[in-house]
Parts: sequence; C-alpha cells; structure tokens
Amino acid sequence: MTIRHAQAADLPQVVAIYNASIPGRMATADTEIVSVAAREGWFREFDPERRPLWVSTGRAGEVEAWLSVRSFYGRPAYSRTAEIGFYTAPAAQRRGLARTLLGHAIARAPALGLATLLAFVFGHNAPSLALLAGAGFARWGELPRVAELDGVERDLVILGLRVA
Repeated sequence: MTIRHAQAADLPQVVAIYNASIPGRMATADTEIVSVAAREGWFREFDPERRPLWVSTGRAGEVEAWLSVRSFYGRPAYSRTAEIGFYTAPAAQRRGLARTLLGHAIARAPALGLATLLAFVFGHNAPSLALLAGAGFARWGELPRVAELDGVERDLVILGLRVA
C-alpha cells in the first residue's frame, strides 16, 4: 500500500468509492450518486500543504481508500481545526487501509498547522466509531435525529482529537 496526495486523475476512483458508500446509508448523508463533474470544485479545494486529500493505492496503482482533511466552519478562529472524512472501496475493506490513512493524518496534522481533528459520524456507523475511538478520538457531542435516511431519523456524533 502506498499513501500519496490525490491527483486529478484519481478523482473518478475517489468518486466511485464515495458512491459505493451511499446505498449502505452509514457513511454519508448523500442519498443519490454524485458525478465526477459535481465533485471537481470540491477536489480543487484540497491543498497538499494545508488541507490534503490522501489516497491509498494498491499494487496496480488503483485508489483503494481515501482520507480528506477539510477546513472546519470556514472562519479564521478555527484555522487550526479540520474535519476528516474517510472512505474505503468495498473490495478493500477490512484490510486496515482506513486505519493506516487515519494514523497518517494524525501524524501529519501538526505539520499542517492543525491542533484539532474532528469527525462527524452517524451514530449507527459502529465500524467508523470504533476505528476513531481506537485512534484516540473521543466523543465530544451528539446531534440527535438531525438526519433522515429512508424515513429513519439518525443521530450525528461529533468526535475530536487534540493533535498538538
């Protein structure tokens, strides 16, 4: 496995991995498939020096998982806080890719000028909650029943980790 900064050519694979998570209703609040074109602006917001998008690639160079680091709330007082998100291709799950990407992000966060990492996870997403807890994230809050997926109201859990 190799971890590197995402390149424009990776965007179709990044979007495919994201789209694969939508039907499970555990990892994203999107309920419909998104297009590569719709994600181009999102992709351009990433900056390897401040807010990276890292990909984990397999032997053939295919993107198997990714982790994003995005600014939180967009105001200057929060410049040392970022939100992370991570997704793994279905065929690559349960191989530790997300754990490795998460460890990579935590280790590099101070060099990105970050002191705090946040993750927003549905309360019913036990695998992601366990992964983050195992990496040292603590439950900092909960927004009860703020999302509705297929007629079911879902909680959003806020997890945080001080890294500096």
